[in-house]
Amino acid sequence: MLPTPTALAAALDAFAEDAAADLAPGALLIATIEYPTLDRDRYLARLDELGAEALERVARSAGADGPVHARVEAINGLLYGERGFRGNRDHYSDVRNSCLNQVLDLRTGIPITLAVVYMEVARRAGLRTDGINFPGHFLVRAYQDADAADGLVVDPYHDGTILTEPDCRALLARHGDDLAYTPDLLAAATKRQVLVRMLVNLKRLYVKNRSFPQARLVTATLLALSPSSLQELRDRGLLSYHLQDYASALRDLEEYLRLVTLTDRSDDGREETTQVWDHVKSLRRRVASFN
Repeated sequence: MLPTPTALAAALDAFAEDAAADLAPGALLIATIEYPTLDRDRYLARLDELGAEALERVARSAGADGPVHARVEAINGLLYGERGFRGNRDHYSDVRNSCLNQVLDLRTGIPITLAVVYMEVARRAGLRTDGINFPGHFLVRAYQDADAADGLVVDPYHDGTILTEPDCRALLARHGDDLAYTPDLLAAATKRQVLVRMLVNLKRLYVKNRSFPQARLVTATLLALSPSSLQELRDRGLLSYHLQDYASALRDLEEYLRLVTLTDRSDDGREETTQVWDHVKSLRRRVASFN
């Protein structure tokens, strides 16, 4: 049985607000959307095992307080050299790439799930890291110590490669939709931002694969996490329409129209409103025919 959006959002919200919470339990909770009977403890134990090996490797080759680049290389040697983790370039849109359990089993994934593996293993090996919510390609920053203000930018999707500023600019040019590069793009991501980005990725894949029940669950969860999101309200209505849940679709889309006319007066906004209004008129006729 799929988890309910309310329960899933409440649990994810608790992880996001708990400063001491790790990312992995929240990421594994997201994976239960695809794998409802998932044994999360099994995969947390897998991360503990990897972390213990990384700790030993770091101590042996770099030292617990050694240069951050040496500790990064030690972790890279374990994850990418010995264990064979890789970015899934051949089947990037496979839903399994967005599920942490499958990334640990198959040792392949997309940038954000590989980043979660990297950060969780690094933390267990005594290396402080943060996620970077970089446009189009999630990254990680590794720090020399707990008090450091700056560190190395690491790309877990490309074998833990350390990126320079020119590398980041080039990456943005490939993924950033003509965004201008600024250092703010490399700011540390909050746990909430990481979990929301994982959900957004999963939703996109479910919609692409026409897995509408799961897509609506993810959308409803995102809406519960961000109740003011008009985009998620609209999308939940459209997904309900695809699922022939016409009453729910009509309720969401009417509410969307009511709210969007108060906030978006752009030409694009009016065009989208017209399209949604056409759906609403059709839905009203359908729902009226059931009465």
